[in-house]
Amino acid sequence: MIVIRYRISIFGKIIITIILLLIPVLFLYSYSNRIAGSVVEEQLRSSNLNELSFFLNRMDSNIENLSLFPVILSYDPHIRDFIGGTGEAAGNLLKAQSRITEKLSLQSVSSSWTNDLTIAMPEGKKVLSSNIYVNGIGAWDWDGPIRKTWLYGEDYSRGSTVGTFIRETSEPANAATVGQADAVFQVRFPVETITDLLDIYRKDKLSDPFLYHPDYRPIRNSTPDLLIEEQIIRNVLNGSLTDAGQETTAINNQSYLVSYVKSRQLGWYLVDYVPVQRILSPITTARNWFYGSIAFLLMIGVMASFLLYRNVQIPIQKMIRGVKRMSRGDLSSRIEYEAKNEFDDLIRPYNEMAGRIQVLIEDVYTEKLRSREATLKQLQSQINPHFLYNSLFFVINSAMLEDRDAVIAMAENLAEYYRYTSRVENQQVTLRDELDLVRHYLNIHHLRMQRLAFTITVPEEMMDEPVPRLLLQPLVENAIVHGIEHQVEGGIITITGEQNDRWNRITIADNGAGLSESRLRQLMIQLNEPMTDELGCGTWNVHRRLQYQFGEGSGLSFRHAPGGGLSAVLTWNRTSSFANTRLEEGDHDSTIDRG
Repeated sequence: MIVIRYRISIFGKIIITIILLLIPVLFLYSYSNRIAGSVVEEQLRSSNLNELSFFLNRMDSNIENLSLFPVILSYDPHIRDFIGGTGEAAGNLLKAQSRITEKLSLQSVSSSWTNDLTIAMPEGKKVLSSNIYVNGIGAWDWDGPIRKTWLYGEDYSRGSTVGTFIRETSEPANAATVGQADAVFQVRFPVETITDLLDIYRKDKLSDPFLYHPDYRPIRNSTPDLLIEEQIIRNVLNGSLTDAGQETTAINNQSYLVSYVKSRQLGWYLVDYVPVQRILSPITTARNWFYGSIAFLLMIGVMASFLLYRNVQIPIQKMIRGVKRMSRGDLSSRIEYEAKNEFDDLIRPYNEMAGRIQVLIEDVYTEKLRSREATLKQLQSQINPHFLYNSLFFVINSAMLEDRDAVIAMAENLAEYYRYTSRVENQQVTLRDELDLVRHYLNIHHLRMQRLAFTITVPEEMMDEPVPRLLLQPLVENAIVHGIEHQVEGGIITITGEQNDRWNRITIADNGAGLSESRLRQLMIQLNEPMTDELGCGTWNVHRRLQYQFGEGSGLSFRHAPGGGLSAVLTWNRTSSFANTRLEEGDHDSTIDRG
C-alpha cells in the first residue's frame, strides 16, 4: 500500500499562521485592554498621590525654612543686645534700630517666598519689622497669646485685607503670652505665595488643586472651578480625613479621582482631582481602532500571502532543485529561472558560485597543506635539534670536567624546557608559565655562552593573565640568535611587562646590533602579509595568534631598543573573550607529574 503524504505549501502555511496568530491576538488584546484600563487607573491613583505628596513636601520644606528665621534672629548678638538694652543699643538707639531693621530685611529676602519678619518688645511697645508698614511703634496685640504654630489670619498692614500665615517664638521661650515675653519674633507669609505655587502645579494638568481646612475658606489657584470644588468638599472632605488618601466621586455624570494630603506644617489639606474617564478615553478609542485594524490586516495578509507564494515560494523551489543537484556532485548545474525580483540577485551569484566551486575547493586543500607545513615548521623551531645537541654536549663536557653544579643546572633547565614544550594538550597557559619557560631557556644559553645576562620584570598582577602556549620563546630565541650570539662581548636581554585597564604589554629587548630604519619598516610590513621564509615561522605565528585570539589592536611590533638593539613588543587586549577566560584548576602545566 502506497501512502501519499500531503505537503502543505508555504502559501498554505502562511494563511494558517496568520489565522492562528490573529485569533489569540484578539483574545489577548481584549484581556490586556481590560487589564490596561485597571492598571492605568491604578497608576493614575499612585502617580497623582505621589505627585501631590512631592509637591506638598517641597512646600512644607520652604515653610519649615521660614519657621527657622525667628530662631536664627533670636541668636543674633546685635538683636540680643538691643533686647537687653546693652551694647550699641545703650549708646545709640536709633543706629541700633536701623541695624536691626536691616538684618530683618536681609533675612527676609534670603527666602524665595514673600515674607515679613517682625520683632515686638512689650516693655517699650516697640515693633521692628522688614515690613515698612508695621515698622516702628505699631498696633500689636500686646496681651494676646504667642502663636507657636502656623496659624491662619488676616493681614491689615498694607491697607487691604489679605490672608496670611503667622508663626511666633518668644524670648524667653516658655512665655505663653506676649506680655510675659521680653521679645516676640514673628514670621508671616501671604496666601498669594501658595496660590502662585498651585498655579505652577496646575500647569499642563486636568485638575484644580486647592488647600482645604474645615474652619477657613479654601485657598485656591487663580482659575478654580468652584462648582466642582464645592461638590468635592461636600462629598469627600466633610467626613473624617486621614493624613493622606484617595476617593472616587461622581459629579455631573463624570467620575473624578480626589486625592488629598495633610501638610505637616500648616495642618491644611492639599486637595487635587482629575477626571478619570477623560484620561481613560484614549484607551477606549485605541481599542476600537484595533478591532478595525485587525479586519483590515486579515485582508491584507491574504493578499500578501498570495504575492509571497508567487514571488518567493516558486523561486525558492527552483533554487532548492539547483542546490540538490549541486549536492549530488553536479557542479555544472545552473538555475534557469528569472524571478524578476530580488531573487535574481541570489540566482545570478549562485550560478557564478557553481562555476567557481572547483577552484575554491582546490584553494581550500592548498591552504590546508600550507597550514600543515607551517605547523610542522613551528614544531621544528620549538624542538630545535641543534639546540638539544649543544646542550647535551655542554652536559658531557661539564661532566668530564667534573663540574657537578653546571651539569645539574643544565639538566634541570633542559628538563623543564622540554617538559613544557612537549606537552601540547593545553594551548592556553598563564603568563607565569610562559615566563618560567623563558627563564629556563635563558638559563640554558647563559650556561652555554657565559656571556648572556637577562632580567625579567613583570608585575605580579599580570602573572595569571591567560596567553597562548609558546608565545614568548620564539622572540627570545630571535633576540639571542640575531642580536647577541654573534657579539664577542655578549649582551643582555630585558623582558618587561606593563598593564592598564584595557591592554597587556610585554617588551623583549636586546642590546645587539639592531636593525636599520628601512629594515625595521620592512619587518613590520611583512608581519601583516602571508608568511614567508624571510620573516620566519615563529615570529609570524606569534603575531597572527595574538590577532586571532585577542582581537583588534593586539599583535606584535618591533622598534629600536634604548640600548641600541631591537625591542619586540607584544600587545593584547584584556577585554577580549579569550583574555577573560581563566584557567581551571587542574589545567595548569605545573600540576603535571614530573615523573
